Amino acid sequence: MMTDTTFISLYILFGACFGFVTFSQRHLFSEGPHTAKELDGNPFFESRIFWVLLCAMLWPIMALTRIHTAWLLKKRRKLAQKAVAH
Repeated sequence: MMTDTTFISLYILFGACFGFVTFSQRHLFSEGPHTAKELDGNPFFESRIFWVLLCAMLWPIMALTRIHTAWLLKKRRKLAQKAVAH
């Protein structure tokens, strides 16, 4: 049987893995289809650590946000294709 500590550890571990996997697509969670410009000199370490920590705690919300964004982008593509066809 799983203890509370095991459940919490798995939750955080899964969230950290989710953060590592989705780091290159993080703009799709808030900004839409366009990537943000990198302003700092060393964006990899600091921004990746922040993203992983954020996802470690909020991964269910981030997953739902990504699903919603994917739905919106698909809807926009369909509308754009209809506009080009007419």
